[in-house]
Amino acid sequence: MLDRILITNDDGIEAPGLKVLERIARELAHEVWVVAPEHDQSGVSHAVSLHHPIRVSERGLRRYGITGTPGDCAVMGACHLMPDMPQLLLSGVNRGANLGLETVFSGTVGGAMTGMLLGIPSIALSQAWTDRALVRWDTAATLGADVVRRLLTIGWSAATCLNVNFPDLPAEDVGSLTLARQGPGLIQGLQVEARTDPRALTYHWISFRRGPRNQGPESDAEALHAGKIVVTPLRYDRTDEEAYAMLAKVLPR
Repeated sequence: MLDRILITNDDGIEAPGLKVLERIARELAHEVWVVAPEHDQSGVSHAVSLHHPIRVSERGLRRYGITGTPGDCAVMGACHLMPDMPQLLLSGVNRGANLGLETVFSGTVGGAMTGMLLGIPSIALSQAWTDRALVRWDTAATLGADVVRRLLTIGWSAATCLNVNFPDLPAEDVGSLTLARQGPGLIQGLQVEARTDPRALTYHWISFRRGPRNQGPESDAEALHAGKIVVTPLRYDRTDEEAYAMLAKVLPR
């Protein structure tokens, strides 16, 4: 058992996935500290609030709501609210898989990436769904603690965080824990939809444009589609090695 775990999410402090994550964390540590956004922060990536103050509301023993992002929650929890640094940060459990390019935008992954930046071993966890109204939370709840234990036993580089996705299957039908690369995912771009409110004023919604793409044989999406629990190591270094090698032929280093 660990002494202290910090948990956060991007769906908000009242989200069902956070309750699942609390259950997972309590199987792993003596103290579970919950520091989560007051409101939904999906899509904020690893943003931190540099231009407005953060307000904290106490929601119970070692449980806090934050008027900020998952990144803010990681910083506030680890650097201010907790008397000692957490030995592990868990972010999630997200409603929906975080695969491919979605990891760039994901607040769930962003919370874990911020934990990594603070020097804390960090894992993002997400539960895939086919029907948004029928998310199989029991799958992550049943399997999550054992997955985290196994990953802690194996260990990983301090320069990475781990992104874990559970398939949309009953726990008893789920395949093995599988390593996969980040694939392209389903995001094909961004789009804007203009609407008119009852006062005849225009407002806009930004959303992702999604569609089928060739994922590749070792991709996170392919492994998840095969019914496996998928783990992908992520890092901040986004250098494209192929482009770097090409440009290095003509540009000085």
